[in-house]
Amino acid sequence: MRTFTILAMAFLFVFVGVQRFAQADEVKAKIEEMKGEANAKSENAQGEAKALTEEAKGNKVKGTMERAKGKTKAAGARIKGTAKQLKAKTE
Repeated sequence: MRTFTILAMAFLFVFVGVQRFAQADEVKAKIEEMKGEANAKSENAQGEAKALTEEAKGNKVKGTMERAKGKTKAAGARIKGTAKQLKAKTE
């Protein structure tokens, strides 16, 4: 009976430990996703601000180009965030 109790307790400790590691990985993955999205919004806003500045100067073509660059950088930031999220989930 004592052996059974010791085995049961050991199993519970292992199960709870594995569960805590899984939860920690999920939290880290969520943080990485949120950071990627924040960086993407920042890049998009910077591109939009530059575009508005150029359009105010009268350079509509350059304004459109700056806006496109901002969207491209935002997409790259989202991709990096997703990659870091997946890496955090697998750790």
